[in-house]
Amino acid sequence: MSSRWLSVQEIAVHLGASRDTVYRWIEDRKLPAHRIGRCWKFKLEEVDEWVRAGKAADEDEDEQP
Repeated sequence: MSSRWLSVQEIAVHLGASRDTVYRWIEDRKLPAHRIGRCWKFKLEEVDEWVRAGKAADEDEDEQP
């Protein structure tokens, strides 16, 4: 059985980030997301693999002065 699709809010909670950060990661960091109409949906396995690959960590480096 495959996992269900998750919303932006659910992924934000899972990652401990804000919804705005999730939207920024979709655009800037290529967070794996699928657009269905006006909504973004996520597969937990894809997001977890993206984190393990170190893609989210790049964001922290950009925010340092």
